[in-house]
Amino acid sequence: MTTLHTLQNILVRDYDLEREQLAPGTLLASLNMDSLSLLELMFKIEDKFAVKITGDTPTNLVTVNDVVVYIDGLLAAAPPSAAASTPKLHAPL
Repeated sequence: MTTLHTLQNILVRDYDLEREQLAPGTLLASLNMDSLSLLELMFKIEDKFAVKITGDTPTNLVTVNDVVVYIDGLLAAAPPSAAASTPKLHAPL
């Protein structure tokens, strides 16, 4: 599943939007996303993508694609998960 598709799922489920409204170039303002809605979306992104957003909510997110690029940047900067780096233990034979 792509970042765009996952973001669209969040917006459809939690913001009562139609998937057809959520093309990459769609302006967030046209979706009635104000600063409070964007802040709430950041919390949902943290939960869904298992990333940590530090600092203030970005103010340069204008389109759906801007949010996708932002999420992809967070994912690229995130340290590898502890689960991925933990050796797997096998049961004795």
